[in-house]
Amino acid sequence: MKSAGISSDARSMGRVGASPGDRLKESPKKGLKDFAKKLVDSKTFTNKLQDWFSRKRDRSVDGKCPIDESPFHGKFPFESPFQLEELREFDFALEGIGFQQLLRMPSGPDASTSGAVEADAYLALEDFLHAGAQSLWEAFWSKEGPTPFYISCPYGVGSKFHTVEKAIARGKVGGLRGAALVVKNSRNSQGEWDHVAELALMRADAGDRSQESERIPCFADIGEALFYGLYMMLSRSLSKSNMVKYGDCAYVLVVDYQFGGVVRLRGDVNKMDINVNRVYDCAVEWIQQHAEVRVSSFDQIWNKLGNANWGDVGTLQLLLATFYSIVQCKGLPKRSIAELAAEHGTRLQKRRIERRPREVHENGSDSFRRHQNSRTHGEIVEIEDESESAIRKEMEGMKLEPGTVLWLEDSHWQRGFQIHEVLGDERRSLYSSTSLEEPGKLLAVYVGSHPSEFEPAWEDMSMWYQVQRQTKVLNIMKQRGISSKYLPQLVASGRIMHPGPCHRQSPGGRCDHPWCGTPILVTSPVGESVATTVARNGVFNTDEALRCCHDCLSALRSTVSAGIQHGDISPDHVIRMASGERHFYYVLVDWGHAVLEDRDSPAINVQFSSTYALQERKLCPASDVESLVYLLYYLCGGTIPHLESLEAALQWRERSWARRTIQQQLGEVSAVLKAFADYVDSLCGTPYPVDYEIWLRRLNRALHGEDHGKWIDNSAPTGRNDDVAESSGTSGASYS
Repeated sequence: MKSAGISSDARSMGRVGASPGDRLKESPKKGLKDFAKKLVDSKTFTNKLQDWFSRKRDRSVDGKCPIDESPFHGKFPFESPFQLEELREFDFALEGIGFQQLLRMPSGPDASTSGAVEADAYLALEDFLHAGAQSLWEAFWSKEGPTPFYISCPYGVGSKFHTVEKAIARGKVGGLRGAALVVKNSRNSQGEWDHVAELALMRADAGDRSQESERIPCFADIGEALFYGLYMMLSRSLSKSNMVKYGDCAYVLVVDYQFGGVVRLRGDVNKMDINVNRVYDCAVEWIQQHAEVRVSSFDQIWNKLGNANWGDVGTLQLLLATFYSIVQCKGLPKRSIAELAAEHGTRLQKRRIERRPREVHENGSDSFRRHQNSRTHGEIVEIEDESESAIRKEMEGMKLEPGTVLWLEDSHWQRGFQIHEVLGDERRSLYSSTSLEEPGKLLAVYVGSHPSEFEPAWEDMSMWYQVQRQTKVLNIMKQRGISSKYLPQLVASGRIMHPGPCHRQSPGGRCDHPWCGTPILVTSPVGESVATTVARNGVFNTDEALRCCHDCLSALRSTVSAGIQHGDISPDHVIRMASGERHFYYVLVDWGHAVLEDRDSPAINVQFSSTYALQERKLCPASDVESLVYLLYYLCGGTIPHLESLEAALQWRERSWARRTIQQQLGEVSAVLKAFADYVDSLCGTPYPVDYEIWLRRLNRALHGEDHGKWIDNSAPTGRNDDVAESSGTSGASYS
């Protein structure tokens, strides 16, 4: 298992020039150090990039036009580092977090190129970076103790860092290149380039002025940002202190007195051709061939009074870059963006109740109906202490009792379902039911949260993933022909029809009834989670563990062929189904957090998420099978400690794989499961796909013996042949 908490690129740092035939084979570190020493001129670097910039532009530029006066025209050729949905989620997460910039940015008619104004601008930039980093650290990482960062300013690469006050006192503000967010180090208070988490370049006029509210980054802005980003990455690779844990990415902010944007440079500097006689050519070749460059739009950061627009897109981009820069240095936060964003739903529900008029009740009559009929105005009162209890009462009123008949409607039909049993808990509304049309078959009914007037997807994130998001995923599976007995099947989805008259104004609208417009999802089958099974019966025996592994792998094999990964495998999301008197099979359910495309984020579970998911908030090809190994370890009696933070979770994974604790535990149950864990260990964090076919064959042989020939799963529904080929008992390639 690769070391947890450090990316594969970061682990390989320091090997530059180590390949056979390299002229610096004997001393790669020294060669890289000499290379970095000669990389000192950002203008030469930017000029070397001019041909690449020209190819990037939609419209050619006259070669005589100076590069710093050549804005991009037409479609901007760089992708943004951040998706709009990512910024929206971050915006929800920052609700209630205080940001305060005390020093104002010079702006409007006061902004000029005078030394005094320039000094004020650097002081404001320093205060902006400090306020942002401090508030993010306290909100996501820890409120205890001081922030582990400080702000310092360089004059250029290779130079020492100074405070703005010191530069002002020496009359050298004009020589500063920007302000850096630097990791505190007790051994060195001066600041070093390998300690820089993030750099903000101050330009007199960043971007092209052709847009009023948004500027297009020009060549010089991007070129200088890439130069400093590369220098930061080279410094990290040469560092002995490892202050920045993940060195394969650098964020550089480019700002002026009003606008700002983000340039992100990502890549493996070990792939750079090191030649100290042509450092700029080598650096530019690496940018073109081995690096990923992303550039945001340059949006307004400071208003005319010099105050930061903390909730606007431009400032959110800078704050999100700072957030990821802190992650690179200090690891994943104790509270994730998704976790804080989910609290938006609670605040929204509370606000909805607070702004609702409390009607005056007389003689027990229906105040809402009387208000509608007579148009009398009810008394509006302020709700404070009662708001929380009101939320609870409203939610409790939406619970379904056994025997209740629930009607579901979509655009084409209506269907009835009778509730049999409550299966959910405080986190989800899940019931077993039967269809009135087919009463003999149990079905699972997921009930979502009541949609609000504001952003229904954020009303309750947990319920939204279980109902709306899972409905989307299951529909995609159905459209792509993915069908397996080990996967849930979509039975119906739509909205609840509530009893009594409905006063909604349009087919897609809703009235004031607590159930009106509530989304619902019906799936099949219904079973007991393996978490419940273990709690009642104890750990799994060999056959049960092998069968669970086989069935979950089969489910993953079916979906991965269509580019779908589960992203949330845990004991609560695998159910056990009876197949005959003493036989069981297992179904992988709860696909609401499935990853369909690169921008999707998996669920974060400190006990069962893969190492890569905890580090990167994304999945690698082996992430689901790594989670499956942790599940098997738990089912077979392995102890997963209480993990209070993501850092603790990563450390537990690192220790467990290094000591082979997981393999030893699974080896006591089955040699095949031990070999499977070894195989997964070799794949963790790599881009290599999982060979499902080999392991399904090996598991079948372990379950049914060597002499069964072609074994066919007779419990599979007719017409589904995706579970037959994998069940061959014939000899084949295997991992050993």
